[in-house]
Amino acid sequence: MQTLESPSISNFAPPVSTAEGLPDFSTESYKDAYSRINAIVIEGEQEAHDNYMSLGTLIPDKADELKKLARMEMKHMRGFTACGKNLGVEADMLFAKKFFASLHGNFQKAYEASNLTTCFLIQAILIEAFAISAYHVYIQVADPFARKITEGVVQDEYLHLNYGQQWLKANLATCKDELIRANKENLPLIRSMLEEVAKDALALHMDKEELMEEFMIAYQDSLTEIGLDNREIARMALAALV
Repeated sequence: MQTLESPSISNFAPPVSTAEGLPDFSTESYKDAYSRINAIVIEGEQEAHDNYMSLGTLIPDKADELKKLARMEMKHMRGFTACGKNLGVEADMLFAKKFFASLHGNFQKAYEASNLTTCFLIQAILIEAFAISAYHVYIQVADPFARKITEGVVQDEYLHLNYGQQWLKANLATCKDELIRANKENLPLIRSMLEEVAKDALALHMDKEELMEEFMIAYQDSLTEIGLDNREIARMALAALV
């Protein structure tokens, strides 16, 4: 199993940002939408920190590595908090907690049952792929301060995605059935979450279809890395259409 010292992030290629088509960061409509989008990324990083700390209690011999991942997430959270302050925007954290409620609840149920497969699918595959896809799209339209923060964050997220991939790959022989079941339950939540913030994302010049496309690419690449074949990946991806 790969460790934190040997990440596989060769597919990382930050989008090139241009000044064309950027939103007006000073408008009230932008700031209103940003209050929810910014809250989502802050809460997402907090959730990730807590989830990796929880995973460390289920895999004691990997606890130190998982704590390192968790500390990275807290660093990200502070960075995104600074992005909101830079624009004079207060993050709507109540909205963000409701936004993550379903995934949070499913992770907690899996954690309480010591179900590592579902925990890794939710946090290290679905949430990380969701974050990576959103950050890739956002970098192209972000204000200069937030762009710099986000470019640094997305490189770390590939490391986290890789960690989950490697655990699932190493245990695929015994966890495949549970992986497919958990995917069927949780993948549709990602599409619902994207639908919920589509209007706010558009206000930031982030297109819903592009976000979904980026997510599905990252998600299916992860399943390939884990060791699933094309037919299995296609069946799992269909759950997003439910």
